[in-house]
Amino acid sequence: MNIKEVSRFSTRTYNGVLKLLPQLDPEASSLTEKRFKEIVKSKASHLFVAELGNKQIAGMLTIGTYEVPTGTKAWIEDVVVDESQRGKDIGRDLTLFALGFAKSEGYKSVELTSRPSRISANQLYQRIGFVLRETNVYRYNLK
Repeated sequence: MNIKEVSRFSTRTYNGVLKLLPQLDPEASSLTEKRFKEIVKSKASHLFVAELGNKQIAGMLTIGTYEVPTGTKAWIEDVVVDESQRGKDIGRDLTLFALGFAKSEGYKSVELTSRPSRISANQLYQRIGFVLRETNVYRYNLK
């Protein structure tokens, strides 16, 4: 398996991400090729994919960053491993790779959220060293 940051558009990677999205969120809106290209080019978004030896995209993870007066914030988002590849430590390897990237970029911490129903994902994050925070997360839907 090879983990890499997606730094330019390829149809193979785009199609691999399209295959993973419904497994992440069945209600996810369709990712257009144009939007995917914008994500890949963005300096604030770092998309990592795990490729098997046959170049199949087995999983993905994104680190999003943004600047605020207290420093650069980094968040892990959209972590998903293909159903056929789960239980093979791909999620762990993607997360550790992303944390190594964040450290090399000088970020002091990385945040993520995970639904409580994702028991194995939450256990994985805690094994890696993430600490559950006492906080409320709110969302205001603009639709």
